[in-house]
Amino acid sequence: MHDLERLAQEAAANVGGTTPAAMTPNEAEVARVLQICNACRYCEGFCAVFPAMTRRLAFGKNDVNYLANLCHNCGACLHACQYAPPHEFMVNVPQSMAKVRVETYVEYAWPRALGTLYRRNGVTLSVALALSLALFLLLAAARNGPAWGEPAQGGFYAIFPHNLMVALFAPVFLFAILALGIGAARFWRNERAGPVSGAALGEAAAAAATLKYLDGGHRDGCNDEDDRFTQRRRVFHQFAFHGFLFCFAATCVATLYHYALGQPAPYGFLSLPKLLGIVGGVSMVIGSLGLFRLNLRRHPAHHDPAQRSMDRGFMALLLLTAASGLVLMLAHDTAALPPLLCLHLGAVMAFFATMPYSKFAHGVYRGVALLKWSVERRQPSRLQLTED
Repeated sequence: MHDLERLAQEAAANVGGTTPAAMTPNEAEVARVLQICNACRYCEGFCAVFPAMTRRLAFGKNDVNYLANLCHNCGACLHACQYAPPHEFMVNVPQSMAKVRVETYVEYAWPRALGTLYRRNGVTLSVALALSLALFLLLAAARNGPAWGEPAQGGFYAIFPHNLMVALFAPVFLFAILALGIGAARFWRNERAGPVSGAALGEAAAAAATLKYLDGGHRDGCNDEDDRFTQRRRVFHQFAFHGFLFCFAATCVATLYHYALGQPAPYGFLSLPKLLGIVGGVSMVIGSLGLFRLNLRRHPAHHDPAQRSMDRGFMALLLLTAASGLVLMLAHDTAALPPLLCLHLGAVMAFFATMPYSKFAHGVYRGVALLKWSVERRQPSRLQLTED
């Protein structure tokens, strides 16, 4: 065994009282890899992971979980690494980090028993859940009138009263927010980051909103299917992320119209809720399709192959939600309105029900990791180095 690898294993075993038994095999592999990276430091300027790494001499479980979620999986360090496969050190930072990220989602999930859904939330399960909920809603709608064959008069609320839709969706949405919030709080407390200043909060929010660390640290972008740099992954992430925000804003504005202004749906195409929804839906379709294509073509050494099912399940549900919403806008006062409404509502309910246990969680945990880094970098180094 090389001295460098032996020192990496010893350091990972002894830091902060953490023993190898306290780590999973994937976490121990990240500790080994980071110890080698800490000795090399060739990639120090690539992203936030490496300067955060240099503030540590060894890596315990908490350090590994934090740094793994700080990693944006851009792939730049893999192609720059002189110890990457086929070198005998087998250093693959993006892939080893990806494996640990899924483990952190499972570990910090609330309720803990549902954490296993991260490993099962694939395309088949996600779409089947959405279609099952849509069928249930369609059968419920058929009890109050024909579900197809006659033009629907009166809009959405003639099929499902407003209060009924609120009663169906509010608990699911609130549960998703609660589950993600508890998981994020657990992750935050796992390693003390210190007091949060306004500057640190603003910096972390800007880094998350602009996907700063998907530029590879050199502003040229990520590596996808090979070692060429491209901005495609960052661009499609922006479409999906900001499309979701536009759709959420459309829902909030429509809620304001309904309760504060006494103007219930449906709204015209030039109304603010409808315009926000159209922009958001189109952006989500572009983003989800683009990310799905990149996921299919991405080099297997860049990510955890076992995570692909979860990634694709989330993208499929995001696409179904956005596309069904856009088609639904065109079906006003037509015979297709009831089934399309049920399909869209089923997709939305499935999206929020699985949100705490899908790829959506990566944005929450990565945001917490970015905040930790913004706080940490403003503090003095905890390393107590002395000269002999």
